[in-house]
Amino acid sequence: MKQSTSIAIETPQFWGQNYQLIDSGGFEKLEKFGEFTVRRPEPQAIWAKSLSEQEWQKLSHAHFKKEKGSQERGQWEVKGKVPDKWFMPYQSERLHLSFKISLSSFKHVGLFPEQASNWEFLAEKIPLFQLPNPKFLNLFAYTGGASLVCRQMGAEVTHVDSVKPVLSWARENMEVSKLDGIRWMAEDALKFVKREARRGNFYQGILLDPPAYGRGPDGEKWVLEEQIEDLLLSVKEILDPKEHLLLSNVYSLGFSTLVVENLMNGIFDVPTSAESGELYLNDNSDKKLPLGVFHRYYHRL
Repeated sequence: MKQSTSIAIETPQFWGQNYQLIDSGGFEKLEKFGEFTVRRPEPQAIWAKSLSEQEWQKLSHAHFKKEKGSQERGQWEVKGKVPDKWFMPYQSERLHLSFKISLSSFKHVGLFPEQASNWEFLAEKIPLFQLPNPKFLNLFAYTGGASLVCRQMGAEVTHVDSVKPVLSWARENMEVSKLDGIRWMAEDALKFVKREARRGNFYQGILLDPPAYGRGPDGEKWVLEEQIEDLLLSVKEILDPKEHLLLSNVYSLGFSTLVVENLMNGIFDVPTSAESGELYLNDNSDKKLPLGVFHRYYHRL
């Protein structure tokens, strides 16, 4: 019977004072990114806020308000002199990176702080590879946090995302982090993986962070529940069987740790050293905000 270690991981300790989840609740979260505090929707924060509405208004420099009938689109209401972009450093024992923060029309700011736990896992495992420059593929790679980590640790990195402005954002993060050499691909992730399989190409590391819903550059429809198994089966075809790292992260209300474990165990030869569970952020009142289910392992024959 396959087993893995199921854990919940809090990630703010990796950020120091650069990031804080100040409060959460009422389907919102209040976060500090560097010098500025933003207020935006959070569907999993179904509990009551700890701070008053007056305190939220006083603390926030920018407030995202959704359009009627939309789950993502909306507008930011900005107080004072919030710049179009600012930069936030990430410093740990192994990693020294910098990220652009900007207020997008989809409520995002270009950074998912909870992913720091996955970054540290990558930074720990990549030096274990027998190949000096293992090939890593980052799918649904967004603004490139994990791509920067892999590149800084010496991997050859292919970064795939369907949105061209996001690729430009990731490239800017690479440049301000004083890195280079990442291969950028504006492509539908599933199409790219299937083509690589036809070509017989292999990767030692594959990272997946698929959205619940999405569109490819040519209008390809992505629905997580309907297509994740096909994607994982295709990923298996291009994963180096001798030595590989596989890291998956899913943020969808319908996906639990058990769902992800069943998917992975049914497709891959998952070692007993695999880890899975929830990533979360602790707000200043010790409420734990869940922000995705992860599954990750490194394996060598």
